[in-house]
Amino acid sequence: MSNFPTTTTTTTNQPPKMTTPASLRSLYRSLLRELPARPILATPRPPLHQRLHDNFITTAIALPNADLAAAQAAQLVHYLRAQRQYTTLIERYNPGMGMDEEERVRLSARRVGMDMPAEYDQGDKE
Repeated sequence: MSNFPTTTTTTTNQPPKMTTPASLRSLYRSLLRELPARPILATPRPPLHQRLHDNFITTAIALPNADLAAAQAAQLVHYLRAQRQYTTLIERYNPGMGMDEEERVRLSARRVGMDMPAEYDQGDKE
């Protein structure tokens, strides 16, 4: 006989219960932190902020799939946070990505202690 238990347990793929008002507020704030900030709070909400607000209000009223919606929102927060960190790292460690070739060559020459010579212009020949 084996030492394994003979009873089987089945697990369902249901998301965890996350629809408490405190967890929804926390999730809503996390989403707002990952979105671009509004320059002035007196201006009306952008459509994305308004849609998020409306969705969280209706989820708080207890829709039948509120747990699933909260789990999807949590995944969205993780994705947005990862994208923001990715963009920050790309900008930090690849500073020349937004530069044209001429500027990149000039800065590479400066990095090794050289200056690029002034370009010869055919119009100055007179």
